[in-house]
Amino acid sequence: MSTIDQQKPDPQKLAEDCAESMFARDRASQKLGMKIESVAPGKAILTMTVGPDMIQGHGSCHGGYLFTLADSAFAFACNSYDRATVASGCSIDYMSGAREGDLLTATAEERSRGGRTGIYDITLTNQDGRTVALFRGRSYEVRGTVRNSEDNS
Repeated sequence: MSTIDQQKPDPQKLAEDCAESMFARDRASQKLGMKIESVAPGKAILTMTVGPDMIQGHGSCHGGYLFTLADSAFAFACNSYDRATVASGCSIDYMSGAREGDLLTATAEERSRGGRTGIYDITLTNQDGRTVALFRGRSYEVRGTVRNSEDNS
């Protein structure tokens, strides 16, 4: 093994370190009770339970909370390479409502990554496996790293 290979970090460990570092600073996801279930290079799975304060006037979870869960999973997936990355655009399609007490799972998967951009698909499901929403995010790498946020401008 060459010296360069020995210095290259394990991709899984790097993804986990990035997630830990980001989550420690992510007060929004923490406040909403999100949990990182797993992370890997270009992938992330987050969960969140729908609380009573997330219910809108029609008795289901407000779409903004669904979007936020999907967006957080997107963020952890596209920042798993220790390259500070932000959303350049995203969209969501709501498939079915989520109810109070539902355990939602957001599964983010990288579809394309090249240069400074990437495309990620996020599927939101409930505890029964029913698809609640489909989210697509487009990412853009900015200056800096994830684990050392002081590098970012």
